[in-house]
Amino acid sequence: MYEWIKALHVIAVISWMAGMLYLPRLFVYHCEAEPGSKQSETFKVMERRLLKAIINPAMIVTWLAGLYLVWAGHWLFVSWWIYGKLVLVLTLSGVHGFFSRWVKDFAADRNQRSQKFYRAINEVPTVLMIGIVILVVVKPF
Repeated sequence: MYEWIKALHVIAVISWMAGMLYLPRLFVYHCEAEPGSKQSETFKVMERRLLKAIINPAMIVTWLAGLYLVWAGHWLFVSWWIYGKLVLVLTLSGVHGFFSRWVKDFAADRNQRSQKFYRAINEVPTVLMIGIVILVVVKPF
């Protein structure tokens, strides 16, 4: 069962990361659209569907499967890399929360940020993912 849950965890992580990398890119393009325009309304639908249908469920499955793997694999108190991973995943979850807030802001035509901001923030999930993968694969401590 452990290996099946691990496979589910990896699939969920891939889905979560795909959404977390794509959503800020949508924000960049949405900034160019005039509020109330057909293009803006299309971006609102895309952002909402991406968040609700892919990113949120993938994050939930990632967390549930990951917590099971930590428990079933007896990783706590024997492997210190898991604590680093947990910090990075908590940070990624916080970024997810910010993205959710910004989807709501765009939906209400209340965006206050620039394309430049969203281009920069688009790199945060990538950096976190790199750290998480290194901790899981290399297990440096």
